[in-house]
Amino acid sequence: MLVGVAVFWCCKFTPDDSSFFKSNFIGIQPRTWVGQEYWANPMQDWRLAHDRLECLVSAKNRNIHLLTRQLNERKGELDMKVRLGFFNQDISEENENWAGFSIGAAGEFNDYRDNAIFGKGINIGVCTNGALFIGEPSPNNINKDIIKALKGGIDLRVSVAFDEKKACYTLDFSVHDIETGKTIGHIAKNDIAPELLVGDLVLVSNFNNDKVNYSKSVWFKDWELSGTKLSKHDDRAFGPILFSQYTLSRKTLKLTAQMAPIDTKNKKVDLQIKEANIWRTVGSSFIDPLARTANFKLRDWDDTKTLPYRLVYRLEIANGKAKDCYWEGVFRKNPKEKQDIVIAGFTGNNDLGFPNNDIVEQVAYHNPDVLFFSGDQIYEPVGGYGIVREPLELATLDYLRKWYMFGWAYRDLLKDRPTVTIIDDHDVYMGNIWGENGKASIKSGTKTEIQDSGGYQMNPVWVNMVEKTQTSHLPDPYDPTPIQQNIGVYYTQMNYGGISYAIIEDRKFKSAPKGLLPEAEIINGWPQNKTFDIINKASVSSAKLLGDRQLKFLNDWSSDWSYDSEMKVLLSQTIFANVATLPKEAMTDAVVPKLRILNEGEYPEHDFPVTDMDSNGWPQAGRNHAIKAIRKGFAFHLAGDQHLGSVIQYGVDEFGDAGYAFCVPSISNFWPRRWYPFEGGANRKENTPKYTGDFKDGFGNKITVEAISNPLFTNKKPSKLYDRAAGYGIVRFNKNSRDITLECWPRGAEPQNGDTKQYKGWPVTINQLDNFGTNFKWSLPKIEVTGITKPVIQIVEEENNDILYTIRSLDTSFIPKVPVKGNYTVKVIDSHNNVLLKKHVKPTNEETSILFDFKKKLNNKKRRKL
Repeated sequence: MLVGVAVFWCCKFTPDDSSFFKSNFIGIQPRTWVGQEYWANPMQDWRLAHDRLECLVSAKNRNIHLLTRQLNERKGELDMKVRLGFFNQDISEENENWAGFSIGAAGEFNDYRDNAIFGKGINIGVCTNGALFIGEPSPNNINKDIIKALKGGIDLRVSVAFDEKKACYTLDFSVHDIETGKTIGHIAKNDIAPELLVGDLVLVSNFNNDKVNYSKSVWFKDWELSGTKLSKHDDRAFGPILFSQYTLSRKTLKLTAQMAPIDTKNKKVDLQIKEANIWRTVGSSFIDPLARTANFKLRDWDDTKTLPYRLVYRLEIANGKAKDCYWEGVFRKNPKEKQDIVIAGFTGNNDLGFPNNDIVEQVAYHNPDVLFFSGDQIYEPVGGYGIVREPLELATLDYLRKWYMFGWAYRDLLKDRPTVTIIDDHDVYMGNIWGENGKASIKSGTKTEIQDSGGYQMNPVWVNMVEKTQTSHLPDPYDPTPIQQNIGVYYTQMNYGGISYAIIEDRKFKSAPKGLLPEAEIINGWPQNKTFDIINKASVSSAKLLGDRQLKFLNDWSSDWSYDSEMKVLLSQTIFANVATLPKEAMTDAVVPKLRILNEGEYPEHDFPVTDMDSNGWPQAGRNHAIKAIRKGFAFHLAGDQHLGSVIQYGVDEFGDAGYAFCVPSISNFWPRRWYPFEGGANRKENTPKYTGDFKDGFGNKITVEAISNPLFTNKKPSKLYDRAAGYGIVRFNKNSRDITLECWPRGAEPQNGDTKQYKGWPVTINQLDNFGTNFKWSLPKIEVTGITKPVIQIVEEENNDILYTIRSLDTSFIPKVPVKGNYTVKVIDSHNNVLLKKHVKPTNEETSILFDFKKKLNNKKRRKL
C-alpha cells in the first residue's frame, strides 16, 4: 500500500552508532575511482569530482554499491539520506527517468561481490517529472514542486521499520528542500517481506535511453545511513591496491600490483618484505598511466626463504588528508626439495557463478604451488553493460572493470603463490583471433568478417595495456622483439620447483584460414563448403601456428635442463587438436549450436568430429611441428579454451608417438562442447567409454582420447552452471617417480570435505617417459654415469645431426630408446654444463653399457687449472 502525506522527516542518525556511515569527498582531486568503500557500475560512467559523485552518462541502471555496509537478516531499522542533483532533467509527463536508491540488492550466489555486480533490490526514487515511487517508477503523481526543486538539488530520505504485529516492514520515502528541510513529497509502502530487505544499499541513476547518451545525468553527495539493520564490513573495502600477481624463476622475482584508476602522476607504490618482524622496502614503482599497474623486478632473490610481503600506497582522502593503504601476501620459497609440485589450471572465466567461491575454496584446499590461467580471464559481456572499443581511455576503463572482477574473485589465491596468466581471444575483445603476427584486422564489416580477416581489431596501445595487466609479472620474454603494430610478446620459460615451464602464445602468430583457403568458404573459422577436402587441402605450406620464433624457442627449451629441472610442461592457450563433435547437419554452422544436455548413459548417434579452425588442430603441419618440438623434452602439455575437459595423447606419424595433453574444463561454461564420435575409438582400453581410444579429429590429426568431461544433466541448480561440465584441473608432478597425475574437478565437489568424486575417467596418471618414445623398438647400450647424480642425457641422430631428445635421468643409469637403427651421439651433461659424449653409438640387443665418468673428467679439469 502506498500513501502520500506531507511530513517533516526526523533524522535518527547517531554518530556513535558502530554501523553509522557518511560519505565524504571534500577536497579530493577528480578521479574515476570513487573510493574503496564503493563499487561503481560501470566504472567508466562515474567520476568523483567537485566533492561529489557524478554520473557521466544518461543511460539505464548506472549505480554505485556501498561495500562496507549491508542490510542484514536481523529485525531492525534503517535510516538513510543522500543529496541528489540532476544535470539532465529531460522532463515530460511520460518520462520514467529517475534517480535514487535500490535497497536489499542481492545476487544469485550469496556474496557481497555478486551483489555489487548483479544485485537487484527494491527501487526507490524520484522521476525527472517529479513523481516519487517505491518499486517501479510511474508517470503518474507528477509533483511540480519537486520538478522545480530538482534544478538546485534535493535531499532523499528513507526510513525502514519492522512491524512486529504484521511481521513485515514499512518503508517511508520523502523528498526535502535542501535549504529549509521542508518535505516537498512523501510516499510509504507497507507489508514488505523481510527477505526483500537483505543485501546492498545502492545509489542509482536510470535514464531509459536505447543507447548510452554521453551527457551527465545526476550527482550525489552526503550519503548517510544508520540503524540496527545495518552490518558493518570494513574488511570488504576494495582498493586502491586491488590485487597482485608474481612469479619466481632463476632467482628473479617479478610482481605486478594492479591498481585502481587513481591519480597516477608521480605516484609510487612501494614493495616491502618482512624480516625479523620488521618491514623493509625493497622496491618502488611508478604506476602505469594506462594499465594502472606497478611493476617490480628483483634480481638475485634469495629463493630459499618464505617471506611475507606487502604493497604500500599513500591514498588521498577527504579534507586534504592521506592514508597508507596495504595489500599483503607471501613470497613462497622455491619448493625445489618438494616431492610433488602441484599446478592448478583454469580457463574460461565468464561471470556465471562470480565470484566463484566454490572453486576458490576447493583450490585453496589443494594448496597448489603454481596457478595457471590459460586465457579468457574476461569475456566481453562480463559484468553487463556491453563493451566499449573506443576512445582509448574509455575502452581501457571498460576492460579494467572486467579485469578487476577477475582479481576480486581470485586475489586471495594469487597473492601467495606464483601465477602464470596468458591471454586469449576474449581478453582482447575478439570471439576468435588469428593474430597474423600482430597485423591490424579490417576496420569495418560484421564481427565474423573482422575476425576472419586475421589480426587484432583493437588499438595496439590497448592490446599492449591488456598484456601489461595480465602478463608483465612473467619472466622476461625469450625474444622481446615486438611484432607488427609494435605489439609486445611474452612467450618465455620459467623454472620453479624443479619443473621447467614453457609459456607460449599460440594465437599471436597464427595464420587466418579465410584468406589462405578461399575454396573452403570460411565463416568464423568454420568451412561452409561441404565438398572442400579439409584433410588434404587445408594444411597449406604458408599457414603458421606458433610461428618460427616460438618454434625456435620450443626447440631450445626442450634441450635446456638448467637450474636442476627434472620435468617439463608446456603452458598454452589450447591443445593441438580439435576435440569436439556435432551432429552432421550442424557441421557447417558458424556458431556451435546449443544442444540438449544429455543424461548419464545417453550417447548421440550422429555426432562427427568438427573442423573448427579456431582450434589448434589447424594448420596440421604447424600442429605437428609444435608437437615434435615439445616431445624432444618429454614435455606434458597443459592448456584450456576448448570448453571441454579432456586428456589426449598426441600422434604425428603414428598414434601415441608423442606426448599427453590436458585441456582443463571452463570455470563457467557459457558455451559447452562435447565429444561423442559416431564411431567408437580404436584400441580403447577395456571397460572404457566409446568416446575413448584412437581417433582422427576433423583435420585428420591422430589423437588417443583417455578421458572427456562431457556435459551431463546433474539436477543441481543453477543448471547453467552445473550441467555444462564446469570446473578446473589439478596436475601433480612427482619428481621421485616422474609420474604426472591429472585431476579434473567439477564445481561444488568439496574435496576439502572428503568428496573425492572427479569427472568420469579421472584421475589419469602417466609417466614422464610416456610423452615420447613408447613406440621405439630399438635401444642403445645402457648409460652408466659416475661422479654426478641425475645427469642430463641427450641423444643426437648423426644422419641429420638433429637432437632426438634430451632428458634428465632419474638416477645414474639410463637405457635410451631410439626409433630406427643408425648411428647416434650420446651426450651426458652435468649441472655446470660440463659435457661427456660418445659418437657412433648403435642400437643393440645385448646387455652392454657405456660408462661416463664425471669424477675423472672433473679431476682432469682441476689438474689443467693447476
